Amino acid sequence: MKPIDPRLLRYARATRFFLAAVVGLGALGAGLLVAQAMLIAEVVVGAFQQGTTAAGLRTPLLLLVAVACGRALVGWLTELAAHRASAAVKSELRGRLLERATALGPGWLSGQRTGSLVALATRGVDALDDYFSRYLPQLGLAVVVPVAVLARIVTEDWVSAAIIVGTLPLIPVFMMLIGWATQSRMDRQWRLLSRLSGHFLDVVAGLPTLKVFGRAKAQAESIKRITGEYRQATMRTLRIAFLSSFALELLATLSVALVAVTIGMRLVHGDMALYDGLVVLVLAPEAYLPLRQVGAQYHAAAEGLAAAEDIFSVLERPVPTSGTGRVPAGGALAFEDVTVRYPGRAAAAVRNVNLTVEPGETVALVGPSGAGKSTLLNVLLGFVPPAGGRVRVGGADLASLDLADWHAHVAWVPQHPHLYAGTIAENVRLARPDADDAAVRRALGDAGALEFVDALPDGTATALGEDGTGLSAGQRQRLALARAFLADRPVLLLDEPTAALDGATESEVVDAVRRLARGRTVLLVVHRPALLEVADRVVPLEAPAVVAASEDTSGLPAAADGRSRDSAQDSLDGPAAAPTASAGSAPEGQGGVLARVRAMCGARSGRLALALLLSSLALGSAVGLMATSGYLISRASEQPPVLYLMVAVTATRAFGIGRAVFRYAERLVSHDAVLRMLADTRVAVYRRLERLAPAGLRRSRRGDLLSRLVADVDALQDYWLRWMLPTGSALIVSAASVGFTAWLLPEAGAVLAVGLLAAGAGVPLVTAAVARRAERRLAPARGVLATRVTDLLTGTAELTVAGAL
Repeated sequence: MKPIDPRLLRYARATRFFLAAVVGLGALGAGLLVAQAMLIAEVVVGAFQQGTTAAGLRTPLLLLVAVACGRALVGWLTELAAHRASAAVKSELRGRLLERATALGPGWLSGQRTGSLVALATRGVDALDDYFSRYLPQLGLAVVVPVAVLARIVTEDWVSAAIIVGTLPLIPVFMMLIGWATQSRMDRQWRLLSRLSGHFLDVVAGLPTLKVFGRAKAQAESIKRITGEYRQATMRTLRIAFLSSFALELLATLSVALVAVTIGMRLVHGDMALYDGLVVLVLAPEAYLPLRQVGAQYHAAAEGLAAAEDIFSVLERPVPTSGTGRVPAGGALAFEDVTVRYPGRAAAAVRNVNLTVEPGETVALVGPSGAGKSTLLNVLLGFVPPAGGRVRVGGADLASLDLADWHAHVAWVPQHPHLYAGTIAENVRLARPDADDAAVRRALGDAGALEFVDALPDGTATALGEDGTGLSAGQRQRLALARAFLADRPVLLLDEPTAALDGATESEVVDAVRRLARGRTVLLVVHRPALLEVADRVVPLEAPAVVAASEDTSGLPAAADGRSRDSAQDSLDGPAAAPTASAGSAPEGQGGVLARVRAMCGARSGRLALALLLSSLALGSAVGLMATSGYLISRASEQPPVLYLMVAVTATRAFGIGRAVFRYAERLVSHDAVLRMLADTRVAVYRRLERLAPAGLRRSRRGDLLSRLVADVDALQDYWLRWMLPTGSALIVSAASVGFTAWLLPEAGAVLAVGLLAAGAGVPLVTAAVARRAERRLAPARGVLATRVTDLLTGTAELTVAGAL
């Protein structure tokens, strides 16, 4: 896992304007930072040493307010530019990933788990957000800001500059050493997340069948086990990742403490002015902060970098080559000694098959499961290359023809046709998106589907459920036949179109197939005798002596997805017109939702309380370090005996060490508690889905459910780790700081209380409102994206043949 992956940088070229803007804004921010330090020092010296009144300090105070506002504006613009760059790069990367996955074809996709690919194209690409929006910009700031800060410090005090220059290079060294140690663990964590995604998609797809056989509840334990392994892998990674932050935090705070002590000693001896000491003290932490942030952002981006390896393994895979020849018109289809072997299987799926289908002839392939009937269709479609022999179309070798041109001559109805997110009309128009409504209705009528479609509330505008959920197998099959009628192509391939149908439905489908076959070259795969009367000729196939797997896994993408569609599905599906709410769709008030989220902590409340205590101690140590350092320098400027300062000197070291130690412990405790809660939540979500399935999930799609279980549940981490715990510790430390300051100087305590109230209550209320509005749009969008990606990857074969990719 490289700190800077050149492959990812290639995709950042399109957004180099935004990244350059980030660096430019960083330079402007560094200048404002130096100006702020100088103004603070001027105000403190004027008030503390020279006794200047507030009226006399009006100009530097107003300038200080202006600089603070300028820094806030620069920070906002920096974030905006960084996130725009990240969004553009992620969009391009996701598009290329999906384009390459579909270009690799149904043959390659059949060997992949659709759930893992969906997670890669959604959660995996989104995980790169921190890399592009935070890590890369922070690298630029890590160069600009320390240089600007050191340039100012060295003009005031070369000794402090030397201390910073001597310790600053140790930070990237620690980052590299610990980054190497976390690489393998982060890769394992990503693999476990992909496994969770793939397993959950398979389980949700098969819930009706699992319920029929009484195995649905048992899958909760499987999900619990996988999420437990994911939590353990994450914690193993975080222990080392947080050790990096601990080392960086300790190094930076001790270095700042050392700078403060040396400044204090020289102030005591009259070798330095208070103004110079304050400027250096304010700027010293800022020299270390950008590099510390690089370390933090790198670890935040580590999951995305691990996912990037899987993304590039797809992008760098060579696409199967296609011929360039045009398809001869009206020729025969011929298999000449065709043998097919699938990777990882000892036996051939088909061996030495010779078969010719004359123009206008209907040929039926019969034989036991595993005989290779569907495999021959996949070979003819160009999805699976033959290991031996060849296929000829009109006398031309199929390998030499342009596959896109060949597919434009073929209408294909697979055994389990895929219905996409959209209306019935949109599904029928798959191969002819420009067809008018009259043509769609005519195709539905020819397929025997118009009667049941017109009975639906919205007719052809009815939005279909998950892969046609709510329709019977016969209705789904007739919609697929309507596609073929509308496509109106000279070659027709049908793969067991009457499988799993009852007698009446089978008779209607056979009549539709007979109408569709007229005047076309047809190759039928037949299991049931009703379709044999449609055929001009029947060709039996014998199963190979050894069959490694059933025919249903012979290269069809649906099989790779682990879907099972049989009569059990139809017996559980309700009528298409019956609307039901999807899981989690009931409206909830915001307060009710938050109360339920907070109630999740349950048995983890003890761990969370410990994390809150440790977080408060870490934040308190940071405040104590700055307060003690300021006291040390201010008191030293009065040149008291050195022994009067020893308590402050010792306290700076103690606070510096305590800050790093408490922060490390808090991160481990809080992440362990939250990950345990998320594991419990995933199991609870699945159990709820299991109770609702199948009728209650009729309007929910697998991609959306996958997004809820993986991405949305993971998003709950932010509530606890980035909201509840920081807010709690901030309240505790703020109250303590206000109380201590008011004890020393009541007026200062009142000012501090007002400022903290505005920053701690007003700003979060505004940002929370904005964030809630954004999340209300973002969460459904994630579900839609996952649904569309699932549709694309699951239905690539039919999209390819239809020319609809």
